[in-house]
Amino acid sequence: MVPEGVSLGYARACTRDHDLESQRQQLIAAGCYDVYADQGKPGATVVRPELDACLRAMQPGNTLVVTQLDRLGRTVRGLAELLDTLKERKIAFRSLAEGIDTTTMQGRMMFGIIASVAEMERELIRERTMAGLGAATGKGGRPPRLQPHDVREARRLREHEEWSLDRIAEKFEVSRSTIIRALRQDGLAGDGYAGKKPAISPRETTRGQSAQNPGSGPNIPG
Repeated sequence: MVPEGVSLGYARACTRDHDLESQRQQLIAAGCYDVYADQGKPGATVVRPELDACLRAMQPGNTLVVTQLDRLGRTVRGLAELLDTLKERKIAFRSLAEGIDTTTMQGRMMFGIIASVAEMERELIRERTMAGLGAATGKGGRPPRLQPHDVREARRLREHEEWSLDRIAEKFEVSRSTIIRALRQDGLAGDGYAGKKPAISPRETTRGQSAQNPGSGPNIPG
């Protein structure tokens, strides 16, 4: 059983990180009764058995200490949830690098800021999810590859800059057929676009019409 009122340190580093011992020394110097440490592989699924053991050992009145916030988690949301759990268990928290100490007024204020940022992160994720679902529902299950402002720019490049369809497709990182469909849906033929013949590149000649018969080809030049 961990004595009441003591601090427990937690350190974490990846296998290629050599600062695990440095973290231990900092935590001991900060007055930690014991130090738990995890060492894992970068990019792997986060498994932290020593952190779990540390949290199980802690009692109300204890303090969890880390050298910096990112030792506890990779996201603001995950960190805020862990700090909430500590608060509910009446366990204090300190982060040496950021100067956070929830036993002080300033530390509690910083905790509130972290919680607010986490809430904002959750709202942004929720909004993006809903926007994605709405776009997918309205467009037969897939959002459009080109947004309206992209189509307007593609039209400008085609009409005024005389870019080839291949070059426009490369700019927007889509297929040539996507550009053609977008321009047709934008009503270019209705605006008299079909009568305009921008310069045709050699690649477009082989795809759309032969050099011997320049009048043949699709409605949209290219």
